Amino acid sequence: MAMYEWIKAFHVMAVIAWMASMLYLPRLMVYHAEAQTGSIQSETFKIMERRLLKGIMTPSMIVTWILGLYLAWSAFGFKGGWLHGKILLVFILSGIHGYLAGRVRAFAEDRNLKSARFYRIINEVPAVLMALIVILVIVKPF
Repeated sequence: MAMYEWIKAFHVMAVIAWMASMLYLPRLMVYHAEAQTGSIQSETFKIMERRLLKGIMTPSMIVTWILGLYLAWSAFGFKGGWLHGKILLVFILSGIHGYLAGRVRAFAEDRNLKSARFYRIINEVPAVLMALIVILVIVKPF
């Protein structure tokens, strides 16, 4: 039981790091989309985006998935409608993660075609998914 609590604690820490990154990266992209291509500012955003993605966002997503799947199996046997809903939403969140990774590559290659407004809208998607996931985990409505 003590090991379960440690794993849950590290899972929550990984989720916090992942979500912080998922909320910050699109905000960086808002400002990057407004920067002149080739400018010092644009080049700085490229470094920030790459480091955030590779140093924090992707590793924390991987840890979130590994520990989360262990917890779902060990504590719930992968049973429960709320758990299935949560896993579906985390799959969608992971898809958004992949999409943002593709946008980092596009910025790195100076081929971004999206506007700052687009990134402002995309920035809200992880927040909505996070809210729904937290409701499912805490309230367990079904």
